Amino acid sequence: RSSYSCCYFVLPCCFFDFHGKYSRRQSKKTQYREYLDFIAQVGFVCGFHVEEDCLRIPSTKRVSFIGKSRTHAAAERARIDQQITQFINSRRACAVATCDRRLGFNHKDHCGGLCKEAGSEPPEDDAETANTVWMPGFQPREKVEQIRNCASLPRDFVDEVVLNVANLLLNAAPQKSCSDKQSGNTNTWNQGESLSLREVAEHLNKETLKKLKSEYGGLQTLLKNNHQVFEVLNGRVHIRDWRKEKPPSKTKPEVKRRLSAEAFKTRLCWFFVHHPDGCSLPSEACPYAHGTEELR
Repeated sequence: RSSYSCCYFVLPCCFFDFHGKYSRRQSKKTQYREYLDFIAQVGFVCGFHVEEDCLRIPSTKRVSFIGKSRTHAAAERARIDQQITQFINSRRACAVATCDRRLGFNHKDHCGGLCKEAGSEPPEDDAETANTVWMPGFQPREKVEQIRNCASLPRDFVDEVVLNVANLLLNAAPQKSCSDKQSGNTNTWNQGESLSLREVAEHLNKETLKKLKSEYGGLQTLLKNNHQVFEVLNGRVHIRDWRKEKPPSKTKPEVKRRLSAEAFKTRLCWFFVHHPDGCSLPSEACPYAHGTEELR
């Protein structure tokens, strides 16, 4: 609708209509094929010769549609625009009947039949705004997409949650005696207890939980982001014991090895700073800095 000279390419994926999830109407077709036909139908209603193509991409959803030319002259734009308005209104009312024919149908028959079948004329208020508002009530996404994976949370807030959860795990059980297999000595290093995400959440205050709920994945995402301190497995939170971590593989690709080497000692070791027993690794073996003098 934006321009008569407009061309388009679309790769249909998730099954959505103009106003919500797409409702199936054909049991003889797969859901994907029926949805593809609907997307092609939208192109025809908008006055395009719709071409179908299959992309060479590693995906099960790889059928695309291209609209490069129009089925009508520029002088007929007003008629097509009214046709589009009626089509949108018919979809909103969920009264449109899906056409069984595939992409080779006649455009005139297809659009005319559908618009008459769907619920004829748009309401008066919609008709008045048709020339100025394409879809009344439509809410597009914000121009700047919000980052909601806990990465944009204030650093002080994240540090406070990490410290609170770590103390909760450390105090949940008596100190455990962990055997250091590498040196053969028995060193007491408190690894704490493991708790479920629900148990951890129950110990956090309401304000903290409210802020985390606005992020995708909430508490679990924040803990996983702090990989240095925590390990989240099967819905349970553990304090990470770096003595049990596998040494870096010598067969790693050169790029990954170089990036790993560049990140060595560039951040302070959380355990050295906050854990009552310090870090479980000696300074030379820990990938994090034991004190500001080691920072690179």
